[in-house]
Amino acid sequence: MAPFSLPPAMTRLPAVRTATGATLATTLAALLLAGCASTPLPSILPGRAAETPAFETPAAVIANTPEQDALKVRVGLQDRLYRVAAPLLVNNTDLCKGNARKLLGFTAKNKYSYTSEFTDAAERGFGLGERLHIMSVLPGSGAAQAGLRAGDVLLAVDDKPMPQGPNAERLAASILGPLVNARASVKLSLLRNQAPLAPVVPLTLACAFGIEFGDAENINAYTDGHRVLITRGMLGFVKSDTELAYVIAREMAHSALGHPARLRMSATLGSIIDNLIRIHPDADIMSGLAGVKPFPQDVDAAADTLSLYMLARAGYDIDGAQRFWQRLDAQVPASVLNGYTAIHPATAFRMAVMEKIVPDVRTKKASGARLSP
Repeated sequence: MAPFSLPPAMTRLPAVRTATGATLATTLAALLLAGCASTPLPSILPGRAAETPAFETPAAVIANTPEQDALKVRVGLQDRLYRVAAPLLVNNTDLCKGNARKLLGFTAKNKYSYTSEFTDAAERGFGLGERLHIMSVLPGSGAAQAGLRAGDVLLAVDDKPMPQGPNAERLAASILGPLVNARASVKLSLLRNQAPLAPVVPLTLACAFGIEFGDAENINAYTDGHRVLITRGMLGFVKSDTELAYVIAREMAHSALGHPARLRMSATLGSIIDNLIRIHPDADIMSGLAGVKPFPQDVDAAADTLSLYMLARAGYDIDGAQRFWQRLDAQVPASVLNGYTAIHPATAFRMAVMEKIVPDVRTKKASGARLSP
């Protein structure tokens, strides 16, 4: 796994369409995950994230072009996914069934992280240049503990200079991989307002599932066992970050339980994710079920059970989960073949399982017992 990814697929920024029809594609320098488990990460809960945004982004210059507007929208959508997913990823490493990796806790980009039509927008809108700039910092991570801020310029890691110019992220990944795998902490060389800094950043843990944005209007979410993709349609359907967390946690649970591989659908689901994170997704192959078989009810119920524990451990309110899935079933029923319920049709069976699991989770949480199925 490349150290600049969470996991590798997360290094791609999928399409965003502007009013003029332009699309956005970029490379995200993700959360610097690599190697095996290391120091546990302090708890990150949604309430805490509300006080300090989970992924801080630098103040942008006022956008005055469609490209700048598109870039800001896309970065905002991806940051929302990161922010909501962060407590789930860092508070459930033991429930992720061994899918945990070392974490630095920041993203970094330069202006070449974006396609040529958006390079100028990245420079004007976010102040990016030849060097890698920190764009996002995860609260509670080693980067946050060390005082990193969005806008810091990344010069070197353990005295190894970071690349500049085109392909800087990819080249940096090849340098960072061995460092992250072999150490419990790394020393960074930064510039902040032209002043040099040398913080030591401890490495911590997170579930190693990529969290992707999919530029599709269908109300759905997919996982191939490694990546979780949330469509634009689903982002528009959820009414709150808590509801978005219900969707992310459920797809994480499917991955943790190995369901895509068990159902022999990893390749199909992976192809769908690969398509939806492209610059120009192919809408034709998304018609109908797109080759995805409806999940058996026992598989879906197992994911519901694990996801409720994941949500509770991450500090999300699980009381509204049943109402959310019932609303989704009512508004996007199984007859909508490219919708979520068509792939997960056993809503009634799932609700019966949740009726039993939600009180169990509440009881364990109130008594201080370990939150685990």
